[in-house]
This record gives sequence, structure tokens and C-alpha cells, in this order.
Amino acid sequence: MAKPPPSAAVSAAGGRGQAHQRTRFLLLLLVAVAASASTAGYLLRGAPLSPCDAQGDPVALAAAHAGGAAGSPLGFMKSKLVLLVSHELSLSGGPLLLMELAFLLRQVGSQVVWVTNQRPEGTNDASYSLEHKMLNHGVQILPARGQEAIDTALKADLVILNTAVAGKWLDAVLKGHVPQVLPKILWWIHEMRGHYFKLEYVKHLPLVAGAMIDSHTTAEYWKNRTHDRLNIQMPQTYVVHLGNSKELTEVAEDNVARRVLREHIRESLGVRSEDLLFAIINSVSRGKGQDLFLQAFYQSLQLIQHQKLKVPRMHAVVVGSDMNAQTKFETQLREFVAKNGIQDRVHFINKTLAVAPYLSAIDVLVQNSQARGECFGRITIEAMAFKLPILGTAAGGTTEIVLDGSTGLLHPSGKEGVMPLAKNIVRLASNVEQRVSMGNRGYARVKERFMEYHMADRIAKVLKEVLWRSQQHSRS
Repeated sequence: MAKPPPSAAVSAAGGRGQAHQRTRFLLLLLVAVAASASTAGYLLRGAPLSPCDAQGDPVALAAAHAGGAAGSPLGFMKSKLVLLVSHELSLSGGPLLLMELAFLLRQVGSQVVWVTNQRPEGTNDASYSLEHKMLNHGVQILPARGQEAIDTALKADLVILNTAVAGKWLDAVLKGHVPQVLPKILWWIHEMRGHYFKLEYVKHLPLVAGAMIDSHTTAEYWKNRTHDRLNIQMPQTYVVHLGNSKELTEVAEDNVARRVLREHIRESLGVRSEDLLFAIINSVSRGKGQDLFLQAFYQSLQLIQHQKLKVPRMHAVVVGSDMNAQTKFETQLREFVAKNGIQDRVHFINKTLAVAPYLSAIDVLVQNSQARGECFGRITIEAMAFKLPILGTAAGGTTEIVLDGSTGLLHPSGKEGVMPLAKNIVRLASNVEQRVSMGNRGYARVKERFMEYHMADRIAKVLKEVLWRSQQHSRS
């Protein structure tokens, strides 16, 4: 990228250009929202990653961020060849996070090559859209199997495996070349479910240059689980929290954009401006807890009626449905809604990556992931950027984001969490001052540690160390 011109006149013109870009971005968002009313919207939101275990000077970090690629601490990655190995290419969190890292590396001039280990058969609109976006950013896409992928792995300065499942690619493709590539692998792990702890996936984990994990809770889980169940040792491990992109932050801080998006979404749902919207934004699955959220929402309506409380009319919004698949679990959700006569209160929205419109429209985000919780839960920090209070399970990475009683309220996972969540819904519904104060404190917390420029400084430290370790090995 070219350096900013020194001329004040040109700088002023650049300012007008930036304003035009923001307006254009808003229009694109509105187009995506209109499209997502009936189909999945494919507007990719950016949310790069940020290690949480180091603190930098916020003034210096902000200055570097403002300087663009020329001032980026990732500048040392210029001309480096990086191979990214994804287990799949879909609208799920893992592949999208890897894509965002690919774009950050491209911004500083890295040569980035992408392979997808498990490609869907036939035509897939989501995969096609995401591949097209990567190609537009200058990311080269190769077949996962074949000599070209092997040659790239051998020549690469850095290989990033994304998710535990991607480990299957090593033996299947590299075969006898695996020992040559292991010392330059950074393994990025997002999972925190027992069925991922299979030796066939992670047997090479102890020999890679490093592992990057989304939260301290997940890192500790992997350390204990690999030792106790698989009798293997984790490599050097780096905790890397997610961060909000500059693009999402600009929308969150643009009052006009938020107002327009809020009005548009509420009108499409048939919801009044004064109504209260509690939303869960996740792919619909039992592990994400939409069933328990709807049970809690129904119980909150019962509590309000029983206690004769005066609160605004409340709605539950479930963003993340799959209108085409109509899974057994989603069918059960809709049956629960119909059985309890709350069809006019519950709104199902098809899965979409255009989350900014919905974050603009709602009043409270519910993060209800079950069992061990989210590895991190990026939607949580995105909601906090929109000054929304969080109602979350006291599990996983959510406990590293939400300050209970300050930026939100936590409740237990499982069935025992239904009534506490219901009471927390009533608590926020009946206390607008608390909703506002929690939202403001959550926003301040995002500005303090979950911004893009935090990521740019701290991820650079991780990559530098991994590259150094790889180079030391090649010299030995």
C-alpha cells in the first residue's frame, strides 16, 4: 500500500474519500440485509485476532494502526510465503477467522496460499462466495491434494493449520514430507469438545513450532486433556483473543448508520421502536443453547405476568437458522414456540454474516453456549462494540470477556441455568439504566483490549517467535 501523501490538500481529499467509503459500506450493509431476509447474506465481516496475554501502549498501538500497512507491526511478514490449511470453507467461525488472518497478511505484502482439506461436493454458494472474496484479496487457492500443495508446504516460511481436524491433512497429503514441515507449523485451535481429542488428528501436535488458542480456558483444557487422555504434550502455546475489525467498529460508532439499520431490521420483523429485543446470534445447534434460551425467554414472560411488572413488549430473536436444512433441532425449537403460543414474540432469522444490522437493532445479546461454553465467542465482543449488555453462560471464553455484574450477567450452563437466565432477562427488561451502563462499560472494555490494533501488535509477537523457532531448527 502506498504511504499517505504529505499534502494537506490531498489529505483533505482523502478524508472526503473515507466519508464516501463509509457511506458506500452502509449501503452495502443494507443490500446485504435485504438479501438476508430470505437467504443467507454473504457479507463477510472482519474481526481479526488479538492475543490477550500481553499489553501494549494504547497510544503507540493506535498510531501504528492509523499508519496502515506501512506502520503495521506485521510488516516483517512482507514477502513471506504463508500456507493456510483449513479443514473446510464454510460460514462457520474457524474458516472465517483464518480468512481474516489471510487478509491481514495480504495487507502487509505476504504471499498467502490457501488449501481446503474437505471441499463440499457440487456447487456450494457459500464456498464460492468466500473463495471469490479471497481471490479479490490476492489469496492464491490451491487444491488440498497434489504436488503443488506439497511443494508450497516445503517452500513456505510458515504453515498455519486451522482447527484440530486440519491435522488429518498432514499425513494424507505430505506423507513422508511431514517431518520437514512440522517445525514451521503454527497450529490454530478453536475447539473445546471431547470428540476432537483423537490421536489421528493431533498426533503431530507436540512437534510443531507452536499452538495458538482462542482463550486461556481452552488452552488449559487442551493442556490437561492431551496429557491425560492422549499422553502427549502441548507445544509452546499462545493465547490469542479475537478482536473487532475496523470496519465493524466504524459501523458501531456511526450513529446514523446504526439508526438506519435499527429501523430497517425492526420494520422487517414487525417490531416497534420501543420494544425490547433479546437476541442469540449463533448457528442453530444444541451446543449453542437456543432451546434453553427460548425456555428462559418463555419463563421470563411468565415471571413478568405473575409479578405484574410493567416492562416494554419483549421479543426473542434467533439469528442463525438454516431455512433449507430444517434440522430436527430447529424443528423442535419451532414446535416449542408454537406449543407455548409465543409465535408473535419469537423471530427466526436465517444464518448471515451481516451481523452489524442485527446488533444495531437489538437491545441485549444472549450468549448461551452450553457444556464448556465457547472457546471464545466473537459475537460477544462485537455486541459490546455496539454498547449491548451481555447475558452469557459462565463457561469457556465468555468468562474472559464478560465482567459479571459490570458488562453483563452470567448464568450457569445446562437446564439449571434456565431460571437464572429468565430472571436476568426480567432484570434487564425492567431496568433501562442498568442496560445502558452495562453497555457503556462493555464498549469501554472493547476499546481497551479487543480492537484491531491490539491484534496487529500482539499477533506479530507470536508470528515472530514462531518464525524464529522455525529458523533455528532449520539451522541445526
